[in-house]
Amino acid sequence: LAAALSLAKVGAEVALVGPPTPVAAATDTRTAALFNGSITLLENLGVWRELEPVSAALKGIRIIDDTGGLLRAPEVLFEAREVGERLFGWNVPNAPLAMALWEAAKRDKRITIVETARVEHVEIRPDVAVARTAEGEELRAKLVAAADGRRSICRAAAGIATTTWDYDQAAIATRFEHSRPHDGISTEFHRKSGPFTVVPLPGLESGLVWVERPAIAKRLVELDEDGFRVVLETRLQGLLGRVGAIGERRLFPLMGLTAEAYGRSRVVLIGEAGHVIPPIGAQGLNLGLRDAATVADCVAEAMARGEDVGGPEVTRHYHERRKVDVESRIMAVDILNRTLLSTLLPVSLLRGFGMHLIRSFGPLKKALIRQGLEPSGPRPTLMESGGAAMHMATEQMQASA
Repeated sequence: LAAALSLAKVGAEVALVGPPTPVAAATDTRTAALFNGSITLLENLGVWRELEPVSAALKGIRIIDDTGGLLRAPEVLFEAREVGERLFGWNVPNAPLAMALWEAAKRDKRITIVETARVEHVEIRPDVAVARTAEGEELRAKLVAAADGRRSICRAAAGIATTTWDYDQAAIATRFEHSRPHDGISTEFHRKSGPFTVVPLPGLESGLVWVERPAIAKRLVELDEDGFRVVLETRLQGLLGRVGAIGERRLFPLMGLTAEAYGRSRVVLIGEAGHVIPPIGAQGLNLGLRDAATVADCVAEAMARGEDVGGPEVTRHYHERRKVDVESRIMAVDILNRTLLSTLLPVSLLRGFGMHLIRSFGPLKKALIRQGLEPSGPRPTLMESGGAAMHMATEQMQASA
């Protein structure tokens, strides 16, 4: 959805193909911590105003060592003001986000919505990509922005191989009410089974992503609400006071995936079609939104030059712009997650020493904050304030020329 809207913003004619998004999103209990660049993209796409009332500002990120290791790392609080920002971003519920993007797509005159149960086949020809839906409709496009998930048939059609790996972990996602204010601080408890993360929502409510071993996670999801509340309060260690009402709990197995190329043969990979990482450090959806804004830049540049928007130069440029950003974050998240799972004493000591160093050495702490918030490389245009206006001005100059 974000890719379709971003491409439409730069003047491309877009066919949005797939099942009605609200149907899939209605039961999504997850939230996404979106950093400032992602929020700017939502502003430029015209959807942020309706999302702000259901979202919560992120003023800081707290890390607590709950591994029980020999050398316990100190608690570390990263605050936006340390790098001259008012906020890190906002925590946005997935379901309203998907609905807002869907409604914006329906309003956009450059987007044609093709509702289908699924796309069954994609064929890449020298001058066009051809997709066939389950209902037998055939669609042709110069470029496919493939946001069809980790089992992407578009990726397979382009001959792009992947590397995948499994974690012996599963994530519980829900939301809950509590008696103490969260003060706009997201808290990550680093535990031996994985991170336990609470993220602010409006008022006295927070989102929860709780990573556990799969068998334990399954048992937790199957508890009644009172039983789950007892365990949740224990894990929170009094951080948010008494736990009140708890939303629906959903279970997600954790895995990793990276593609050998992010663009090839008239296909560019968006979101989980190109990369899947565990829910650590709020990187996943921020990466996907940068994918969407980057492909818009690549297509806008090709249109300005009068070139084929799905040609090899476009897919190559897209791959080059996304490779470092995506792979550096996949590596960082994977290493952090594996250090939590490791039972080796030297690993535990190294992690603890690292947290002591971050807390005591201000320049290192600031560098880590900036690296976590910003893409590796220039921001895409639509993630800059006024980015939509810049693309519109460029489009008008092209038309007058």
